[in-house]
Amino acid sequence: MASNRINRIEEEIKRALAHIIQTEVNDDRMSRMVSVTRAEVTPDLRYSKIYISVYDDKNVSGSIDALNHGASFLRTRLAHKLDLRRVPELKFILDNSSEYSMKISKLLYEVHAKDDV
Repeated sequence: MASNRINRIEEEIKRALAHIIQTEVNDDRMSRMVSVTRAEVTPDLRYSKIYISVYDDKNVSGSIDALNHGASFLRTRLAHKLDLRRVPELKFILDNSSEYSMKISKLLYEVHAKDDV
């Protein structure tokens, strides 16, 4: 039962943060091509890891740094959007899963092409 609640909270945090980042964050270090891919919240709702994909290769580290620097602002904005007693502390982490899946797909395609020859 509690895991369903945590899953719902994670999805709401993900949705709300994506909206906040796109509409309210104005930082020169941050890319406009940022996506929130996943949110993980501890069961006590104290901490949350937010996984971010950055589609602009030159602003990857700057975007993550800007988000971590503005984590308290984002947490405050998140508290206004969500009806939670405790809003977790936010830690932003780069999500490389899309790059990894593209690399695996490319390798599988190359192996498949060799088998056809």
